[in-house]
Amino acid sequence: MPVYVYHCDECDFQFEQQQKFSDKPLKQCPECGKDSLHKVYTPVGVIYKGSGFYSTDHRSSSGANFPSRAKKEENEKAEAKDSSKSEAEKPNNSKEKMDS
Repeated sequence: MPVYVYHCDECDFQFEQQQKFSDKPLKQCPECGKDSLHKVYTPVGVIYKGSGFYSTDHRSSSGANFPSRAKKEENEKAEAKDSSKSEAEKPNNSKEKMDS
């Protein structure tokens, strides 16, 4: 069962109460008897461990996203094909020199 924190707006009394989810919230202050209670919601401390939780895990320092590994490998293969094509298309200068 969760523990809720209640605060009275009239007398500033604050206390914890263990209740079921299905229980109705308390309204009457046990200290002053007035209907001025409300639940106090506090932030929950969450600690993320491991990679992938922070914006810096997937971005470069300039803010641009890194390409995925598969995309990077695909680009490298395409560049390698282009460079081998351009070398094959170059005329063989050594053969021309021998003929002269």
